[in-house]
Amino acid sequence: MTSRIENYGLISNMRGSALVSRAGSIDWLCLPRFDSDACMAALLGRDEHGCWTMDPAVEIRPATRRYRPGTMILETEFACSGGRVRLVDFMPLEQHSVVRIIEGLDGSVPVNISLVARFGYGHYLPWLRQIDGDIVLTSAPDSLAFRTTARLELDDHDVRGVITVNAGERIGFELTWFPASQSPPPPLDWQAELDNTERFATEWSGRSTYRGPYQEAVSRSLITLKAMIYAPSGGIVAAPTAALPEEIGGVRNWDYRFCWLRDATLTLDGLMVGGYVDEAKAWRSWLLNAVAGAPDQLQIMYGIDGERRLTEFDVPWLPGYEESRPVRIGNAASEQFQLDVYGEVLQAIYEARRLGLPEEQSAIGPGTKLMEFVASAWQRPDDGIWEVRGGRRHFVHSKMMAWVAVDRFVRLVEDFFPRDEALTRLLPRYRALRERIHDDVMEHGFDAQQNTFVQAYNSSALDASVLLMPALGFLPVDDPRTQGTIQTIERKLVRDGLVLRYQPEQAQDGLAGSEGAFLACSFWLVDAYAYAGRRRDAEALFERLLALRNDLGLLSEEFEPRSGRLIGNFPQAFSHLALVHSASVLADAELTPRSNPRVQERAIPQPIA
Repeated sequence: MTSRIENYGLISNMRGSALVSRAGSIDWLCLPRFDSDACMAALLGRDEHGCWTMDPAVEIRPATRRYRPGTMILETEFACSGGRVRLVDFMPLEQHSVVRIIEGLDGSVPVNISLVARFGYGHYLPWLRQIDGDIVLTSAPDSLAFRTTARLELDDHDVRGVITVNAGERIGFELTWFPASQSPPPPLDWQAELDNTERFATEWSGRSTYRGPYQEAVSRSLITLKAMIYAPSGGIVAAPTAALPEEIGGVRNWDYRFCWLRDATLTLDGLMVGGYVDEAKAWRSWLLNAVAGAPDQLQIMYGIDGERRLTEFDVPWLPGYEESRPVRIGNAASEQFQLDVYGEVLQAIYEARRLGLPEEQSAIGPGTKLMEFVASAWQRPDDGIWEVRGGRRHFVHSKMMAWVAVDRFVRLVEDFFPRDEALTRLLPRYRALRERIHDDVMEHGFDAQQNTFVQAYNSSALDASVLLMPALGFLPVDDPRTQGTIQTIERKLVRDGLVLRYQPEQAQDGLAGSEGAFLACSFWLVDAYAYAGRRRDAEALFERLLALRNDLGLLSEEFEPRSGRLIGNFPQAFSHLALVHSASVLADAELTPRSNPRVQERAIPQPIA
C-alpha cells in the first residue's frame, strides 16, 4: 500500500516533478513535464504500477527528513542496528532527471534498490537494455536512462539489487528522460548538479522580502509555489498530482496538473508578498497569453503552456489511491462556464498595475473585451467556483466576481488611463452596471431568515466562498449582513474547527459521497476574523492550520478531521497561496486591501496589530 498523503515530499525542477515517500520510494514521477504521463504511478495503485524504492534492508527506526534550508532538496535519514544512511533526492535544473544519492553516515547498512518503470500511468512495460554502460528503459515515445556505479541485477523489465553502504561512502543514481527516437543524453555530474541546484534555490529564497511573525511558514510556501511554476511558460500548476481523492474511497478524484485562472490574483499577490517581481511578470504574461482571443471562449483552466484541450478520461488499470476510483486524467471542468474567472482576470490585470509591475500596455485590450462580455453575460447561470456537476445556477460568488470584474475595470481606467477618452467614455455605463450587479446580489443572494448570504439564488444552501466579500470589497466587514454570514458559517459549515466549502448533501453538486474540510476556506475565515478585529480567533485558527502541514511544511487541498489525514491533490497551490495571504493579513502587510466605492466610500477595516 502507498503511504499516507502527508508522508510524501515533493521534488521538482520547475518542469517535471516527483513525490517521495518517507520510506524512500518515488511513487509518482512525471517527466519531462508536470502533465506528462506518469512513468511511476504506484501513488494511485501498487508497486507494480511503477516506483523507485531505496531503503535499508534491515529493520529501521522511524525515518527523519527535511528539505535543505531554502530548497526543495529532500534529505531522508534512516537509522538501524547496523548504522545510519542518508538519502538525498533532487531534480537538477533544466534537466529531465532525478538524482538520488545514498550517503553512509555510520557503520554499514544494506540498502534495497528497486527500479520499476511503467509508462503511460503504470500501464506499459518497458523494453530494458544496456547501451554503452547505460540501462535504458523504453516504451515509445518515452525512454529513461538509468546510471549508477552500484552493481545491480536486471531482468526483462526492472532493475533490482542490494548494496552495502559504508560510513563515508556516497553512491549516486541518475534517471533521465529522453525521447525514444533519440540517443541518451550525456551523463550528469551529480555533485555539480546538486551544488548548482542548491545554490540557485538558496539564492532565490534568500531574496524574499517578506518579514512577519510567520516567516518560516510563508518562506516554505513560497518555495513550494516556485517548485510548481512551469519555467518555460510561467504557468503555475494547481498541484503536481492527479486523482488523489477528496474522500478516501470516493469518486471525487481530479487531475490538478493545470493552471486555473481562479488562482490569478492570489498568485500575483503571493509572489509580490515575497518580492518576486520576475515570477509575477511571467505569471501575468502567461495569463494574458492564455486569455487572449474571444472572451466567450475563455476557459477556467489551461495547460501549463496555455493548452486548451484538457480531455478527461478514466484510467481503469489503476485501482486508485487506497481504492479511490475512478482515476481521472485530464479535467472536463475546463469545458465549464464559470463567471468568476472574468473577475479574477480583470482583478489580476488591475492589481499588477497597482502593485507596481512594469506597464503591460497590451493588457488593456483583452481587459476591455472581457469587460464587454461580462456586461452581456453576467445574468447567465454558470457552473460556479467549485466546478459542480449538478447543473448551472446563479451562484452568489459568481455574481460577486462579476461585480469585481466591473469594479476593477473601472478602477483600472480611473487610476491608470484617466486621459484615454475612448476608455473614460465607458465609465458611466460601467459604474451603473457595477451598482446594478451589487443590487442584484443583495436582493437575491441574501437569506434574511438565516441571516446569511447563500450559495445560489433561491437556495438555502451555504457556501464558504461568500467569506470573500470583505476581502474583495463587496461589503464592509462590519456590515450586519457580513457579520451574519460569518456567524452562520461558523455554526453550520465548521467541522472540528475547520471550514467545509459547502455541504454536498444540500448543494446537489452532482457527485456521490462527501469530502473533507477545504483548507483555503479555513484561511478565508482567518482573514474574515482579522478584518473584523477578532485577532485572537484569527491567530488561533491560523495556528491550527499551520499544525496541519506535514513535517516538510506541505499542505494538500483538504483535511479529514475524523481520521486526521491530509486528502486531495498534494501539495496544493491554492492552500499555500491562501496561507501566504492570511499570514500577510495577520502581519498587517496585506498588499491588496480593497474598498467598495459604492458602500460608504471607505476602506475595509484592517486587522488590529
